[in-house]
Amino acid sequence: MKDNDVKVRLDKWLWACRFYKTRALAKAAIEGGKVHYDGQKPKPGKIVQLEDTIKLRQGFDEKTVIVKELSENRGPARVAQTLYKETEDSIRKREDLAQMRKLSAPVQTKRPDKKQRRLIHRFKNIHDYNPDNES
Repeated sequence: MKDNDVKVRLDKWLWACRFYKTRALAKAAIEGGKVHYDGQKPKPGKIVQLEDTIKLRQGFDEKTVIVKELSENRGPARVAQTLYKETEDSIRKREDLAQMRKLSAPVQTKRPDKKQRRLIHRFKNIHDYNPDNES
């Protein structure tokens, strides 16, 4: 079958590309506004066409991909990656945001030692309200 003859729904295509584990999750993402098809909010049944642009959010990441091939079947990850091409701008933005998140994360040096644990326990006990201990 040629690519021109294949008609693939957006939710099926996202599932086949392994962006979402199930079609139900793909449908929920589309209905929740996390997926944009050529700059518009689509319905799950939207027919995907070659060379169209899809922008989707997954957690902290936002990807912009271009449809390269159509498929209704979910295959191995290597095959799924051939169905789309992520734009260079999208890759750069994702890497920059990941680096910023990594740099802004609090640095934990080590576990509290015995003295610090005692102080933590003392602090927690002071702020716990227990009506039985009142005189």
